[in-house]
Amino acid sequence: MASLYERLGGSQSVDKAVDIFYRKVIMDDRVSSFFDGIDMLEQAQKQKAFLTVVMGGPNVYTGKDMREGHKHLVARGLNDSHVDAIIELLSATLTELGVGEAEVKEVADLANSVRSDVLNR
Repeated sequence: MASLYERLGGSQSVDKAVDIFYRKVIMDDRVSSFFDGIDMLEQAQKQKAFLTVVMGGPNVYTGKDMREGHKHLVARGLNDSHVDAIIELLSATLTELGVGEAEVKEVADLANSVRSDVLNR
């Protein structure tokens, strides 16, 4: 069976999804403040590499682990409601791109699987 990465269309699809996703994120008052002062091009590259790996594509991710990468955000108040908003925006992005319901759920499940690490619990 093909990996989720392959089923979604590989690197071009991941690139397009992340670009649209971050446009949604920076427009959403629930989560946009966590990205103040962040180089969004660099952030998008990290996210593309991370999603590629977790969805079964080639491993080119060199970023921090989830706990270390989000520790400073937890100190600023990052909580479950923010993670929920991110998953909602990611799901909306994939749906907008015509990704099937089963794959959207699979991506959401992957995102939920790192929730405790992201929130340093």
